[in-house]
Amino acid sequence: MVYTGRRPRVLVTGGVLTLALAGCATDTGGQAFPDEPALASVTQGAKASALPARPAELSLQGVDPCALLTDPQLDQLKINSKPRAAAEPIDGPTCVLDSDAAQPFHSYYVRTITADVDEWFTGKRRKNSMTTEPTAVGGFPALKNHRDAGTPGDCETLVGVAQGQTLAVRAVAVTAGAFTMPRLCEMSAQAADSALQTLKARN
Repeated sequence: MVYTGRRPRVLVTGGVLTLALAGCATDTGGQAFPDEPALASVTQGAKASALPARPAELSLQGVDPCALLTDPQLDQLKINSKPRAAAEPIDGPTCVLDSDAAQPFHSYYVRTITADVDEWFTGKRRKNSMTTEPTAVGGFPALKNHRDAGTPGDCETLVGVAQGQTLAVRAVAVTAGAFTMPRLCEMSAQAADSALQTLKARN
């Protein structure tokens, strides 16, 4: 029996025929289009596979994030205040470093996190609202994580320093509109590399 009308035509012969297309869905006009969540998952998985192999295991166990940047490194990053523990740690021990002696003001947040870095690609830490790209810092697998919408406010570099351990450094623009997103990501990566060098010297 053939039903016609405003709805798409459906042919039923002795039962119900259901057609499922992997990775596709159907709109009200009957046209197949990509299943965006499925494609996003595949894309993120491909990004995770692009991460370089970790050259060593650098444990963050018992490491104070405020001790990961030496005085010369702080000067290079134009940090003029004493590193301090965050009043509200973000997903692990967190250190705040401020550059507020001269405009444009900015800060860094250094965190030690108990999680694999690829969780930001394919695990529970992945967020569709964030742009996450694979990179490398000091030869270690890393990623840059930021939002593209609105005025550039921050960019975070996450470095997989050991199995189940990630070093994260976020550069934050305190003076609104003073930095482009590429510049914030560059600042974040530079600070992450400095912290990584200190961590290497400790291990």
